[in-house]
Amino acid sequence: MSNTPMAASPLTRAVLEIDEYASGLGWDQPARLFALVDTARLRAQEPALASQLGQEGGQESAALTPVEQEEIPAGKPLDEFLGTIAWPDAVVGCALTVERLMLPPSAEASVPQGLSEAKLAKWVAEHPDRQEVRMTVGVLRDGTRDSALRLREKDSPTEVLTGGDLVPGLAEALSATFEE
Repeated sequence: MSNTPMAASPLTRAVLEIDEYASGLGWDQPARLFALVDTARLRAQEPALASQLGQEGGQESAALTPVEQEEIPAGKPLDEFLGTIAWPDAVVGCALTVERLMLPPSAEASVPQGLSEAKLAKWVAEHPDRQEVRMTVGVLRDGTRDSALRLREKDSPTEVLTGGDLVPGLAEALSATFEE
């Protein structure tokens, strides 16, 4: 991983690896869901899969390996889809990358009251200060979380913002996929 700081936590490295992967696919992509598995366990239990994912033994690699899941069903709200997920024990975490429109905090006061969800989305899409952002959020079973945010207008690996509390609602929704 060329742009991932080696001093970062395993979750941060996994989130940045997913961000870089999504960046390589370009913008205007559907949401993508990833299982996060322990790389050493993957090598030991599934050597063929580890080799296919470029995680064969003997090389230095991240402690977590992202494994992309099947495509998220189109037309189904993300929160409803996430509510249907149950992970096997081998999955130590999960991550999601999704693109959204975002407004700066200064626009908050001008949001019209009483709009339906569809009308609010249209209002945001037409707002002159809107920003397109790709959010990659990862969580572990133990509650650890991290995120990477990339603005379309600053689409560069050196402009990716990281932090555990950048997208708290999405992190909570992903964490809920591990609750029994």
